[in-house]
Amino acid sequence: MGKMMKAACFVEKGRIVLEDKPIPDVGPNDALMRVTTTTICGTDIHILKGEYPVEKGLTIGHEPVGVIEKLGSAVQGFEEGQRVIAGAITPSGWSHACLCGYCSQDGAGTKHGWKPMGGWKFGNTIDGCQAEYVLVPDAMANLAPIADGLTDEEVLMCPDIMSTGFAGAENGGIKIGDTVAIFAQGPIGLCATAGARLMGASRIIAVDRIPERLAMAKQMGADDVVDISASNDPVAAIMDLTGGRGVDVSIEALGLQATFEAAMRVIRPGGTLSSLGVYSDDLKIPLDAFDAGLGEKTIRTALCPGGKERMRRMMSVVSSGRVDLKGLVTHRYSLDDIEDAYDLFGNQRDGVLKVAITT
Repeated sequence: MGKMMKAACFVEKGRIVLEDKPIPDVGPNDALMRVTTTTICGTDIHILKGEYPVEKGLTIGHEPVGVIEKLGSAVQGFEEGQRVIAGAITPSGWSHACLCGYCSQDGAGTKHGWKPMGGWKFGNTIDGCQAEYVLVPDAMANLAPIADGLTDEEVLMCPDIMSTGFAGAENGGIKIGDTVAIFAQGPIGLCATAGARLMGASRIIAVDRIPERLAMAKQMGADDVVDISASNDPVAAIMDLTGGRGVDVSIEALGLQATFEAAMRVIRPGGTLSSLGVYSDDLKIPLDAFDAGLGEKTIRTALCPGGKERMRRMMSVVSSGRVDLKGLVTHRYSLDDIEDAYDLFGNQRDGVLKVAITT
């Protein structure tokens, strides 16, 4: 298009800065979205700290809400000017992985059709969403129209943290009447708490150390909270709450050895540990908690589900009033001030949960 836009780019470890970049050209299967609202994710902080490698100069971010600016020549079923979201995961829709239901592991272009985390492109392998415009690949598989009456902030959680948190509950196979423990009540853990409630858990135990997050966990559906700043042993606290039985499902939403191990120790025999954490070091499974491999326990991992049908379902939950995640937006910045937003979010100051970035 020959014009320039503002974009938050990874420069080097410890530096994501706002720069001018060309507005991308639109291919036949793409759509150009004018971003109206986006946000910063914990994964972006991993990138900022150099814990997850990306190319220098890459635009960061993977949670776009916006308006279709231009459609590719082959894209049907959408209109320019239409309000849409796209998931953090943008699968091709036609690879073997996608057709097996594993869109996040999309291997389009490989001979076998599988690639670990291959569906995560925004801010990973292609330019992301913390910009005035973002190019959405495979638009017909990934654009999801926003229903009239829903605001940007009401759907801002849908592209990633809502979808990811709910996946933690879904992967746990929660049944009506289950007892569930959720370790870490950051944005994804809070969404996992909300998801566990929607799936029918009759008792939800939320674990964190920050009072504001524990209070929000109660709003999201937690029945009990374990404050690890007051107790150094969340395992003992949860086993006491469950009368020594343990929980049916535990969800790990932080990505540390300590929380993973605690989540393993509190599940009953035959229970499930649903892992959502992004781990930067090798994990060790404690032998006693694993019952020497004979306890019939399940460990499942997840990457945020994406694609337009997943986004439609997330927005349907919001529009029905089954869950209200607007309270997770605690701070608001313009794109011009995104470096300040990174400083706040990266250092977890002022009770921040999520920041809304408007262009």
